[in-house]
Amino acid sequence: MSHLLWGGADCVELARSYGTPLYVVDETIIRERCREIKSAFLSKWPDTSACYAGKAFLTLAMARIVEQEGLGLDVVSGGELLVAQRAAFPMNRVELHGNAKSERELRAALSLGVGRIIVDGIMELEVLSDLADEMERDANIMLRVSPGVAPHTHSYLVTGHQGSKFGLPLEGELLQNAVRLAVASKHVRLKGFHFHVGSQIFEPDSHVEAVKRVIALVDKLQKEYGIPTEELNFGGGYGVGQMPDVKGEPHVPVALFTDGMMTTLTRECEARGLRRPAVVIEPGRWVVGTAGITLYNIETIKRLDGVTYIGVDGGMPDNPRPSLYSAPYRAVLANKTDEEPLESVSIAGKCCETGDILIQSELLPTSVRRGDILAVFNTGAYNFSMATDYNRLGRPALVFVRNGEPCIAAYRRTEEDLLQGEVVPEMLR
Repeated sequence: MSHLLWGGADCVELARSYGTPLYVVDETIIRERCREIKSAFLSKWPDTSACYAGKAFLTLAMARIVEQEGLGLDVVSGGELLVAQRAAFPMNRVELHGNAKSERELRAALSLGVGRIIVDGIMELEVLSDLADEMERDANIMLRVSPGVAPHTHSYLVTGHQGSKFGLPLEGELLQNAVRLAVASKHVRLKGFHFHVGSQIFEPDSHVEAVKRVIALVDKLQKEYGIPTEELNFGGGYGVGQMPDVKGEPHVPVALFTDGMMTTLTRECEARGLRRPAVVIEPGRWVVGTAGITLYNIETIKRLDGVTYIGVDGGMPDNPRPSLYSAPYRAVLANKTDEEPLESVSIAGKCCETGDILIQSELLPTSVRRGDILAVFNTGAYNFSMATDYNRLGRPALVFVRNGEPCIAAYRRTEEDLLQGEVVPEMLR
């Protein structure tokens, strides 16, 4: 029997050694993506930088890789900020995002000296300004704006449209008021503006249109208020296919997006007589999505009229995206890669939920048996980071692989681990 290799490691042996479900991440793919960003964007376009969007997948190991590859880190919570701190990530290369930051998170950002705070609204700006004055710490900020574009993606993944919970609309008084408040603040330093149009986008048109609209804002502020814009952050959202490259899924190059945005930015600035601002991008899923797979043990096979269910030992808790977004995935039998897939089956998770279906329709060999190992591709992004303890199943272990050598990066959370912190209240004893 031929076995699936991931990062040079035998997936069947990984399942035996570490148990299932198991997240497996190929470190080489992550580093290749980081280096593509450097060659196709940072080296090609002067005065640019990139921050990995940690919300996609963030562990101590991942933070170390990002730091070693010379990228910055985008975090969205106190917990993610703590990961950066524990990984000794340079705080001047960290930016803090979020549409509902707590005072505790803002204090931490000021205390640690994060490089940028992406401010989402006027109330947050007021709180931050007061805290900065109280702590006598300067806060370098960017205002997040909603450029009013609607890219082609799932509705839950659109973030830059009018009425979004994120940012301030380009049109209207809110943004103007925020700019005036930032400029008037003693310890706040307004560096520029941030936008993010959405996720899983496969064509650059919406990003390019957003650049045009934001540059019109920059021009207006320069002319009406004499306020220069030093930096622009173009966000991320670059699409990732659902099959790994080795199975024929075309890789979406980062230059497909960055070249269009940078060419448009340069042209628009020249036409308006503006100095081109520095530019930051925030790829997340694009960096790590194809690097990860999840291994499952097949527990049951149920053949009914019209459908065959393959039941695995994980599901919604380790990958909620099919239930949340109808996200598509593909899979193979890791221990039978030489057998032709001929039977259409549905991959069912073990949660007590009708909607816990990892894959609606997949072709597997007719020889599928209990105990076979199923490998689901492209689970590097938004699986580990979105995992839950639903049905008290425990969370999978995480293994990084480099040149065929596996190394544990996160231990499995057992049933006993899930009870930590719980007590029987005194009144119930």
